Amino acid sequence: MKTHYYLGWFNNFFPKNLSRALQEDITDRKSFIMISSNPFSNEVDGAIERSWLEEAGIMFDEYHLIDHRVEKEEAQTLIRNASVIFLLGGDTLKQNHFLMEYELSDVVKKSRAVVIGASAGAINMSAKWLCSKNLGYKVEYSSVYSGIGLDHFSVLSHFDLENNMELIQEELSPLSEEMNIYASNKDCAVRVKGDKMDILGKVFLISHSKIKRLAETL
Repeated sequence: MKTHYYLGWFNNFFPKNLSRALQEDITDRKSFIMISSNPFSNEVDGAIERSWLEEAGIMFDEYHLIDHRVEKEEAQTLIRNASVIFLLGGDTLKQNHFLMEYELSDVVKKSRAVVIGASAGAINMSAKWLCSKNLGYKVEYSSVYSGIGLDHFSVLSHFDLENNMELIQEELSPLSEEMNIYASNKDCAVRVKGDKMDILGKVFLISHSKIKRLAETL
């Protein structure tokens, strides 16, 4: 049964119910693979994301960071052998380009590992996402990008929703006619396990141009 976690950002550590769910889902703890969000920067090392799992009591025999210092073929092999794949937070566009350049999307999709993404990583796990200056990207024109497509929906993660609801609705309405969009801010998570979806924190569903908050189930 495939399990995917779409996270916002956690300034502290995971809440107990999220930690408990991860402990139950991550039974194989041999190899932890992180995919950089800025593959040319040595400053992106996944230390914060690792600390969340370590605080939850989840540690691994091996830790590997995939960036441009790793050859493409080696990166694909690491992903094939992963227990957990974590797409790091940071620069959504640079991570997206890296996934395409290294041909990692299909390898991640075929993996039996638990796949987790935080912020930018969660966005790139989804089927499609909107890149717009109104959503914080330094671009002139809005574009829809393809993500890995682990599940057939879009994600807007780690965004100030409460103060931008009208903007969010206007920006995402066209894409919401094509697929569901799950929007969240900090301290939030969407877990997809098989055919079941669980919600932690303030997560909103945008579907056919309408927005509603989802009940917490995790």
